[in-house]
Amino acid sequence: TIRKGLTLRAVLVENVALKRQMQDHFARAQVIGSSPVWRQVCTMIEQVAPARATVLLTGESGTGKELLAQLVHRLSPRAARPFVTLNAAALPPTLLEAELFGYEKGAYTGALQRKPGRFELADGGTLFLDEIGEMPLEVQVKLLRVLQDGTFERLGGTRTQQVDVRIVAATNKDLHQEVVAKHFREDLYFRINVVTIELPPLRERREDIPRLAAHFMQKYAQQNQKAITAIHQETLRRLQAYDWPGNVRELEHVIERAVVLPQATTIRVADLPPRFHAFEPVFVPCEHLVLPANATLAEIEHAALIQTLHHCGGNRQAAARLLDIGVATLYRKLKEYQIP
Repeated sequence: TIRKGLTLRAVLVENVALKRQMQDHFARAQVIGSSPVWRQVCTMIEQVAPARATVLLTGESGTGKELLAQLVHRLSPRAARPFVTLNAAALPPTLLEAELFGYEKGAYTGALQRKPGRFELADGGTLFLDEIGEMPLEVQVKLLRVLQDGTFERLGGTRTQQVDVRIVAATNKDLHQEVVAKHFREDLYFRINVVTIELPPLRERREDIPRLAAHFMQKYAQQNQKAITAIHQETLRRLQAYDWPGNVRELEHVIERAVVLPQATTIRVADLPPRFHAFEPVFVPCEHLVLPANATLAEIEHAALIQTLHHCGGNRQAAARLLDIGVATLYRKLKEYQIP
């Protein structure tokens, strides 16, 4: 009986460990990119995730702050508990306070029943406060108390609530400048600025654009039941040359549009919005060879020739050396594939 019990316990422990490994692998797989600056961000996420420290994610809009907040949660010991989000810029001060801390029945007109706030819903887990730089000063005071001792009262209530919540905050503002301008409390700034991770804009990690574009292509092709399997090389050149003021979010919308509109199986320049047609892109170096999905051997060779030539700035002798073939072989291949 004891032996059977120990065996069952070992199986259960192994099952839990395998589930956790699969969840961690899935969480990491959602964060796409291999550029040095992006790998540095992911390394910091891996290091800080197991701790309880507050994390502040900074960077331009659309750089993936919520995705990384989810990764912090999934890689933490709190992964089995709730991950709750709140956008501080989306609500007026009165509603924001009610959403954060909840309210009792009759706390204000329309409060017909008691409602728990986001802190209660996130108890034991993680609360992601997006756009925290937009939070009104009067709400910041109450937030500071929760961060210090984990206690608060619902609106219209007198009973003190105790919660155990990890905070991950995000902003596209310079909070230090907001403190100087008296728009953000200095004590709250120091309380949330425990570990700060700055997310790079997409224009600073252009080598990740082909992988991101391929990911979004597969995602929206599946959602829309489209038979699109590849992105043309010239299309990738223009995507990499663009400055992306809207960052990864803008890239996702551009690829979704390109998947929905065309009838072909390859995304071409004509499928991109007009702003991509108005300029001649300069070559942007990339350390990876980008191949179409389900590529044939001929398509792989064609892509390798074009991208290596681009990488070498059109120098055919240098390209031949990188490809480990003779110059005569390179010229023959270029003629065979009609590459100018």
